[in-house]
Amino acid sequence: MDQERIQSAAEFMEDFAERTGLSPAGQFSKRYLWTDAYAVCNFLGLYGETGDSKWKDLALLLVDEVHHVLGRHRGDSQHQGWLSGLPGKEAEAHPTIGGLRIGKSLDERGPGDPVDEYREWDRDGQYYHYLTRWMHALNRMTAVTGNHQFNRWAVELAKTAHRGFVYASSTDSKRMYWKMSINLSYPLVESMGHHDPLDGLITYIQLQGTLARDPQGPGRLDLGPEIGDLIGICEGRDWQTDDLLGLGSLLCDAHRVAQLFAQGILEGSDMLRIILEASIPGLKYPGRENFLYAPARFRLAFRELGLAIGLHALERLDSFMRENLTVFKDDRDITILLKTLWKFMSLRDRIEAYWLDEANRKTDVWKEHRDINTVMLATSLAPDGFLTV
Repeated sequence: MDQERIQSAAEFMEDFAERTGLSPAGQFSKRYLWTDAYAVCNFLGLYGETGDSKWKDLALLLVDEVHHVLGRHRGDSQHQGWLSGLPGKEAEAHPTIGGLRIGKSLDERGPGDPVDEYREWDRDGQYYHYLTRWMHALNRMTAVTGNHQFNRWAVELAKTAHRGFVYASSTDSKRMYWKMSINLSYPLVESMGHHDPLDGLITYIQLQGTLARDPQGPGRLDLGPEIGDLIGICEGRDWQTDDLLGLGSLLCDAHRVAQLFAQGILEGSDMLRIILEASIPGLKYPGRENFLYAPARFRLAFRELGLAIGLHALERLDSFMRENLTVFKDDRDITILLKTLWKFMSLRDRIEAYWLDEANRKTDVWKEHRDINTVMLATSLAPDGFLTV
């Protein structure tokens, strides 16, 4: 990895840690689940790149803070304590078993309150796709530290999230809600996130694979039934999207699938081919690059950087397949798909260069999303902490 990129990523993450009250520890802790999930992975990646234990310590500290802030009710809520409702020591031992709040600025909408779609973006609750990001971060903690407790917490979170978000529709087929209340008792947004079932399925398989190596054994934490549900929801779905962040997530999922397949955790490579095929239309359509010419004040950096991270995943997927030719020797279709996708790699470099220019980070829209922008720029500069399974 280019040392200049590592140094830049380190500076961005130090800025994030200080600004959100993580290090040095302050009187406040500004936590937001999506951003913090990427931040944990970034800290672990920097630890792997530098060998400096301060980065691992920051990852450990951030996990603890997220659980103690987002695993508990809001300070302005009528409810107090852990979301799980468990008493003291038991709640500490199972910090994710009640789920985790998003960390939005406004309290959630009550079950009888009218829906305001605009304000809903600023209201708290639980997002499934944020929870799966945190599951991935906890799984990475186990991979780096060797402590399987982190993956057990991830599995407990998966079972809780699945129970809260997945439901049987009027036709008796399974579906998922997009956003749930803080206590997971009622949906805040009833539609289903486009990639939520796919993201959940891959994440569950990833956690299950790690669980199989847990010296305590799987026991009650087996995710087999939940995996079966998501296989059913995913069957026959079209994953195509023109959303930049969604495209990046698809490419990251493809890289995860390849790693899980090579490790023998996931059977067959059909899922990899399906994901890569779904990624192409959103990158090929006319005018795809138009967003690059818009002024910074009209651009959401974290969404663009999501695509850049996905293109890093694509580069690593290509290398990974070359290094594991015996595993992927019969996958000529995938090789062709990779060649097609490779044509869009220049988008990654242009996105990164744009947001590394300090002048483009002075707009109000950058500052409004500064934490998530900063962390995802750091992820794009040093992506292995996030992309490795």
